[in-house]
Amino acid sequence: MAHTVRIPIYGRRPPCATSSRIDDWHQRLRVLRLERLRKPEKPEDFVVYEDSDDEEENLAAETQVLRTSYNFVDYVRCREMGGREPSWVGSDFGSRHILTHEMFKEYSVSLSNMNKVFCSQWLSDRQVVFGTKCNKLMVYDVVTERLDQIPSLQGRRDPVAAPQEQQCGIHSVQINPSKTLLATGARNSSEIAVYRLPTLDPVCVGEGAHRDWVFDMCWLDDQFLVSGSRDTRMALWRIQEDDLINREDVPSYKHIQALSVKDCRSAQKVRAVAFNKSFQEIAALSLNGYIHIWNAETFKQVKLSRKLPSCQENVCLAVQDSGMYAVGCRSYTLLLDARTLQAVKKIPTRYSGCGIRSASFQGNVLTIGTGVGILMFYDLRAGKYLDSSINSSRTVVLKASKGWVFPDEEYIDGFQHIKYTPAIYTHCYDSSGTRLFTAGGPLPANLYGNYAGLWQ
Repeated sequence: MAHTVRIPIYGRRPPCATSSRIDDWHQRLRVLRLERLRKPEKPEDFVVYEDSDDEEENLAAETQVLRTSYNFVDYVRCREMGGREPSWVGSDFGSRHILTHEMFKEYSVSLSNMNKVFCSQWLSDRQVVFGTKCNKLMVYDVVTERLDQIPSLQGRRDPVAAPQEQQCGIHSVQINPSKTLLATGARNSSEIAVYRLPTLDPVCVGEGAHRDWVFDMCWLDDQFLVSGSRDTRMALWRIQEDDLINREDVPSYKHIQALSVKDCRSAQKVRAVAFNKSFQEIAALSLNGYIHIWNAETFKQVKLSRKLPSCQENVCLAVQDSGMYAVGCRSYTLLLDARTLQAVKKIPTRYSGCGIRSASFQGNVLTIGTGVGILMFYDLRAGKYLDSSINSSRTVVLKASKGWVFPDEEYIDGFQHIKYTPAIYTHCYDSSGTRLFTAGGPLPANLYGNYAGLWQ
């Protein structure tokens, strides 16, 4: 939604200050108050209280409501005329409008015979980088529909002596805040590789920290990077300016060691890591159903670990700008308060047993990728799934195309034949929030295939 603080030129109030707006605002507050006072059938284990009613209805808040225009035309006119009024547009305005009006259309991306896309990020307004289970780092141009493979970086280990199972794929691609470096997996899946942006020239390979696959990474700032591995270790890396200087004509890269390597206590196989900028902490999700909090400034696990309500398939973790965590489980998405790690909300899936495979925040909209090829969108402010403006009786969902699978579109699970649908292992919005890249592949480990689509 657009916000423009209007300053009156003549009179005491701007044109948007109508009494009906205050009446509508009070009505919404009454509805919210009744909703909070309503006793649920099953009492919650953890209750969050918002600001008091007296604070909500004070004079300053009413003045702010009267002076603020939520009209997008006012925002555009203010920007065109160079007005000094404070104005901004919510980060989820574009994506919310396109979703609720069902304007997204999928354009399938052909990936030939690649196997399962695990991670993706937008490099620019026309390029997407993604990593696959077959250890390929690819760049897709959404305009020309061209696919380019970026060579993987090799560590100093003997590639002949390295076991074949060490090449299990690229599970994470992360871009630093200033968009100058890209961190991802190396040829050996227990090592990390760093590339320079936008040229994607090699910078360095980080080695010696992990003995097993690196599942996820996160940037703390433009230099410091944290990686989490299946060997239960967390590693802190630093990419210095000397590493970025290439004095040779042919692009080359360095080999670096981690600044610190520590075991994540009470963890079994670190599956996902995320940096919470609001609280200056690192959250790590382990496959035994724990979330662990590390101090980002000291790189110490000095805070706490908490057992999650569900121990099944906790594979994805997302952080909102305000600091809230979202954890994807087998049958629901769990919202956690960053201060206590208590469950604020359990968001059940609309499809039983589908499994949550990817999650991300876009403003106040939580995007959820499932294991049955469906994307769902949860409105945090409304406390429910996003409703369609075209048909108010249904919620907004995006159903992915099938992609490609080998050997057959039907496989046997137990004693029954199940129709194949791709799992959405990764999704990412572009900077405008008006385009969405989704990718994945078959959920069973014994199936080979891929899926990728561009929604715009």
